Amino acid sequence: MDYVKAFLVGGLLCLIGQVLMDKTKLTPARILVGYVVTGVILGAAGLYEPFAEFAGAGATVPLTGFGYTLVKGVREAVEADGFLGIFTGGLKAAAGGITMAIFAGLLAALLFRAKDKS
Repeated sequence: MDYVKAFLVGGLLCLIGQVLMDKTKLTPARILVGYVVTGVILGAAGLYEPFAEFAGAGATVPLTGFGYTLVKGVREAVEADGFLGIFTGGLKAAAGGITMAIFAGLLAALLFRAKDKS
């Protein structure tokens, strides 16, 4: 059942993004930033954690989950390190995901040859 919840919630988040791209003049970049900011706001308000516990990977893998991870990391770092945690917490919490994204991009660049769209 956990897989079904993750699939449905993740699919719903993707559906919302697709509808926003199709029905508004928002660019994909603005929608992605909006998703991260939404995750930050909901995480800071304490509303995202119950959602993430319910949906599992369906809520933590999309970009809203990235925003939530940043907030969670900052909160934990502030408790441990004080004021300095504001600047370091988000980076420490998201370092694994950021590193994997960079590695995957490098691997794709090495394995595939870019072509002109024209």
